[in-house]
Amino acid sequence: MVSSAVVWSEELLSYDFGAGHPMAPVRMALTHQLMQALGVLDLPGVRVVPAPVATDEELTAVHTPDYVAAVRRAQTEEVVDHSRGLGDEDNPLFGTVHTASARIVGASLAAAREVWSGRADRALNLAGGMHHAMAGRASGFCVYNDPAVAIAWLLGQGARRVAYVDLDAHHGDGVERAFWDDDRVLTISVHQHPGSLFPGTGYAQDVGGAGARGTAVNVPLLPGTTDAAWLRVLDAVVEPLVAAWAPDILVTQHGCDSHQRDPLAGLDVSVDAHRAAALMMAELAESHCHGRWVATGGGGYEVVGVVPRSWTHLAAVLAGRPLAPDTPVPEEWARAVQELADVGAPELMTDGRPGTFRPVAQGINPDDGVDRAIMATRNAVFPSHGLDPWAF
Repeated sequence: MVSSAVVWSEELLSYDFGAGHPMAPVRMALTHQLMQALGVLDLPGVRVVPAPVATDEELTAVHTPDYVAAVRRAQTEEVVDHSRGLGDEDNPLFGTVHTASARIVGASLAAAREVWSGRADRALNLAGGMHHAMAGRASGFCVYNDPAVAIAWLLGQGARRVAYVDLDAHHGDGVERAFWDDDRVLTISVHQHPGSLFPGTGYAQDVGGAGARGTAVNVPLLPGTTDAAWLRVLDAVVEPLVAAWAPDILVTQHGCDSHQRDPLAGLDVSVDAHRAAALMMAELAESHCHGRWVATGGGGYEVVGVVPRSWTHLAAVLAGRPLAPDTPVPEEWARAVQELADVGAPELMTDGRPGTFRPVAQGINPDDGVDRAIMATRNAVFPSHGLDPWAF
């Protein structure tokens, strides 16, 4: 039986940029309520563990001391610092900006500790995935970079190799930058093309620093990319690279803003494909990462119909008990949606799509835009891993 830890504290809802901001804490509240209503948190082998606030020492494994001090000042003195992204349109200040942001980092560290210590095979921090934050700057709704801090902690604990897979619609630029020259960390980001979406980075030819060539992997996809093509990328790029990398642990970011209804991105992916991707990550962890898997949330701004369903599927996969796609949404959760968001809830845990794809082993179509993106990335990085880009 798989053992899994879900990191959760109500205080995680205090990461709140205010009314009208896309990253509304209601998305986390509704996700937690849906997980409870469907019994995911009560499954055998699942434990809920608290989310502590990360210390300054933990934060400065990735962030500069000056930046951490600036975030603290922003909380206590409401000091706007545009040079560090604090107080701009994406990252407005709020009263607990340091504490709430550091708690998200603490939650991902708690997840990493659970897995690395052996107390759990897998662990989940749905509040995490703040992948845009840089060493000295907030960016893209992200104040501190919890995946990067967790990975740095794992390296400090003796992990020889870590694989990080980022499935957010936006490029995982902050995590990539943190380990750009570190040959112990493989970062893979599957995202919407940087010519069409923030942060405008993450091209196939961006492959890592001089001492770590091939450890930064990017697959930029054109707007409108659908389920079958999106999942095909995971099969064609992510799986062979993680297999070749043979990491000690897998860390994944599951931003669900790739969904067709997300208001901030332009991909055409479904909840069913998100579920399929989670299953693929579970298989990678079991086959190539000693079963060790730490997962986080990320972006996702259709906060009622998409985020709760996508991440509840993820939690169930981590628990080793995937939910059937056609599982009905519980009535009590639908009532909570009406009360919290004043909109109707979806009836099922599916968008009615099959969540399937054509494996790359069946060949590449040079006239297909996604296949061209796949080959651009394979050509850029596969040789660094001793892999033949054209071997299917």
